[in-house]
Amino acid sequence: MLIADIALHRAAQTLIELALAEDLGTGDITSCATIPADTPARGVLQAKAIGVLAGLPIAAQVLATVDPALLFTPLQPEGAALTPGVLLAEITGPARSLLTAERTALNFLQRLCGIASVTARYVRAVAGTRARIVDTRKTLPGHRVLDKYAVRVGGGCNHRFNLSDGVLIKDNHIAAVGGVAAAIRAARAGAPHTLRIEVEVENQAMVEEAVAAGADILLLDNMSLDAMRAAVAFIAGRALTEASGNVTLERVRAIADCGVDLISSGALTHSVSALDISLDVVV
Repeated sequence: MLIADIALHRAAQTLIELALAEDLGTGDITSCATIPADTPARGVLQAKAIGVLAGLPIAAQVLATVDPALLFTPLQPEGAALTPGVLLAEITGPARSLLTAERTALNFLQRLCGIASVTARYVRAVAGTRARIVDTRKTLPGHRVLDKYAVRVGGGCNHRFNLSDGVLIKDNHIAAVGGVAAAIRAARAGAPHTLRIEVEVENQAMVEEAVAAGADILLLDNMSLDAMRAAVAFIAGRALTEASGNVTLERVRAIADCGVDLISSGALTHSVSALDISLDVVV
């Protein structure tokens, strides 16, 4: 599983501990007051909506953090297509611990499934084109590693994880420096040679200036479809092309048909709806 990624596991553990501290306070008063300490329980995670499964290992990590005695048995693989009624996992162990962990485990799982599900819809929409769907840095603060993990599970690709991952010259950088070519020259001089240089362009004149200056990637920002097609034709493979801005599910296929290499969308992560999943104790 992708959870073998050590960075992902560590990031998840930090978030899990914060989330549990937030949710438990001084302890689960209701469970402790109503359920004898030695009561066993069996719970099942069940999908209540259509989507894509992502985050089951994170849910298991939540349960193990609350109580290592909770046994988590996955019934579906990451990336599985979900329909209402599909069982995702079975949990057995102390009833108190299961109920204490329930909400936090679901909060992580539902969000990650929501991201993977939206991403999969975008990926399906551009199938058969050269375009790859990529995410942005518009992630829930602190949750970026998990959000971007869910994008990968949904079939998408990751853009920069942080500002040190690559050079992306945007409109405000260009304004501060005094032009596209000047910004690219400064980046070439000041950034490590191992990093690609991407520059945001908004019209054909900026496209031509960026290509002449040797940009590796051109981010075609909020361009019309006609302008995008003209830009891709002019670039003619001399740089990678990324479309961004006003990328919706309804419009993404038309953008892909312009011939761009990448399509980035903040909608994959910034305003995603959690997928409906339940955890029920069964006898």
